[in-house]
Amino acid sequence: MACRLADSFILFKGSHQKPLQSKRAIVAQYSPRVCNLKECGLIQKGFRHRLNFVPRKKVTVIQAVAVPLEPFPVESAEYRKQLAESYGFRQIGEPLPDDITLKDVIDSLPKKVFEIDDTKAWKTVLISVASYALGLFMISKAPWYLLPLAWAWTGTAVTGFFVIGHDCAHKSFSKNKLVEDIVGTLAFLPLIYPYEPWRFKHDRHHAKTNMLYEDTAWHPVWKDEFDSSPALRNAIIYGYGPFRTWMSIAHWLMWHFDLKKFRTNEVKRVKISLACVFAFMAIGWPLIIYKTGIMGWIKFWFMPWLGYHFWMSTFTMVHHTAPHIPFKYSENWNAAQAQLNGTVHCDYPQWIEILCHDINVHIPHHISPRIPSYNLRAAHKSLQENWGKYLNEASWNWRLMKTIMTVCHVYDKQQNYVAFDELAPEDSRPITFLKEVMPDYA
Repeated sequence: MACRLADSFILFKGSHQKPLQSKRAIVAQYSPRVCNLKECGLIQKGFRHRLNFVPRKKVTVIQAVAVPLEPFPVESAEYRKQLAESYGFRQIGEPLPDDITLKDVIDSLPKKVFEIDDTKAWKTVLISVASYALGLFMISKAPWYLLPLAWAWTGTAVTGFFVIGHDCAHKSFSKNKLVEDIVGTLAFLPLIYPYEPWRFKHDRHHAKTNMLYEDTAWHPVWKDEFDSSPALRNAIIYGYGPFRTWMSIAHWLMWHFDLKKFRTNEVKRVKISLACVFAFMAIGWPLIIYKTGIMGWIKFWFMPWLGYHFWMSTFTMVHHTAPHIPFKYSENWNAAQAQLNGTVHCDYPQWIEILCHDINVHIPHHISPRIPSYNLRAAHKSLQENWGKYLNEASWNWRLMKTIMTVCHVYDKQQNYVAFDELAPEDSRPITFLKEVMPDYA
């Protein structure tokens, strides 16, 4: 993990010694004139602004009193700009002050963004149903060499069903709560997602965003888990590396069908949702197979379902995963920082934004899940006006994906993440392969 900063220091690797505090040491660590970020490998290696440095030779550290120090990188606009370029971001937000509360941010939003509009809500349903029907028609008519395009469209369209169910779960679809539960359950059925288990799990994600133990979305790998066995290590490396864009399938299986994961007062509703899902599988799948055969089931359901999970995995990891975004223990967690600073806004091509109902305008959704999807852009514009310097923003690009898939792996308190190939280079050929083959375009 060595950085060539005059060859005097090596990056933190397991030690928890105090970092050098002299001004000279900080300048050496952070000055862009001393070390080019890409050339010294800091970005690719998961470099953070709070890395510890261990001297190779014994040195004497003299701490001066009342001497102004160079600003830490996250406090430096120029350094954040360099990080943004290296990570594939459009902007990396500066740290939110500790005295800002989530209520302060919510109160700054215009009241109209919280208003439910039934016409707009049902318009999203119409868009999803029409685009999904069009996708199925394209699959039925497309020659074999155009099927991947038809599957990509249909998988994206069915992702819109998930977003509709997502709004229902957050009580931001309709003023009628029974209607929300019915629509949410029906919207999730083609995805084989049980609505109530997902809702209960997802509510905890919002309450504990980027909290190490409590967040139910994807978080960094634990070091002891990574070291526990060679078989598990290999599975983790592949799962968080080349297969990461489909890891939501594993998450779906692990979190939504085990009654032991739910509170006693939740189990009844969970069982109802599971019964609905199993009924759909027992009736819907045989009907598809009866009409189109096993290959028809693969063409019309399974391949679009894989397309949906590609977006589910991609959207989720981009929303909260970056080398500079920390996961924290509960005692150090700050709600405003986690939701405003720890969430990423990412722009995708317009057709994806339309079919997926702006789910990637994600920062306002984490400020308040009660904001309907059709009001997210207005809410984001307000956040830009009032809190713009604190926002993490990107447009989807290969460099962004490459950073997440090759750097954001094992939790480390100082560095946020340590890449697999730094901890176990001999086992991390899938990661080095990704580094070699993935484009670096931003």
